[in-house]
Amino acid sequence: MTVSMTDAIGRIAPGSSIAMGLALEHAIPFAAGHELIRQGIDDLTLIGPISDLLFDQLVGAGVVSSIRAAWVGNVSAGTGYRFREAAESGSINVENHSNFSIGLALQAAAMGVPYLPTRSLLGSDIFAENDRFLEQEDPFSGDRLALVPAIEPDWAIVHVQRASPAGDAHLWGNTGITEPAVGAADNVIVVAEEVVDESVIKRDPSRVVIARDQVDLVVECPYGAHPSPVAGHYNRDNAYYLEYHGATRTQEDYDAWAETWIHGVDDRTAYRELIDESALSITQETIAPEVRYGQ
Repeated sequence: MTVSMTDAIGRIAPGSSIAMGLALEHAIPFAAGHELIRQGIDDLTLIGPISDLLFDQLVGAGVVSSIRAAWVGNVSAGTGYRFREAAESGSINVENHSNFSIGLALQAAAMGVPYLPTRSLLGSDIFAENDRFLEQEDPFSGDRLALVPAIEPDWAIVHVQRASPAGDAHLWGNTGITEPAVGAADNVIVVAEEVVDESVIKRDPSRVVIARDQVDLVVECPYGAHPSPVAGHYNRDNAYYLEYHGATRTQEDYDAWAETWIHGVDDRTAYRELIDESALSITQETIAPEVRYGQ
């Protein structure tokens, strides 16, 4: 079902848990995050691996009560000032994870099991920072294992290159933990650079990362992942990350920044007038060899 960004985000209730930024630094759904802020949907729990600036912006807007993540900040500059201030003051709850444990937690929910085991957390101090993890003996080998409990988000919001109106989506480049998150979530919003005819999707079935039966809503939103990159569409806006870092050191600074970049625009079409798209365009295309499918 294809809807506007306003309508899609309007389906999310305050107090929801949302998995976002699942492809790491690639294809982060910034447009969806900005619409959450504009609509004032608050008391949110954010779930993700490396969210880059998106989680910091949502925290600065005061719509976040809890974060379950491996890292939050500004990849280009280190800290995210709004997240750091909120975490240090205790105004938000932070559940610390590794990138792998977030992936395992979502994979467990996608599989319908209560937890998945790993050895990767053993010997770390993460047990002191997250009391949801358990360390137990493997009944078969006697080895020590860390048990990572399932995380089942209310929503997953995923940005892709293209999708059909029914929700079948092509995503290439870095996909991160998109697939387990989509499988774990109760509801899924796919935001696409372009919505295409179903025949386009069917011509390249191996590139379908998300299938229609997993998707509730489809939104067409070109440049909806800016300032993060989308493979084959536009590059990362490195200058934006550095400018944001310098412009959001205090809450007052952030509020002034958001007045221009979030509240000062009604939608992504207006937002695009603020950026230099020509500076982000792909200058040298890399075309994959043709793949032949039989019939």
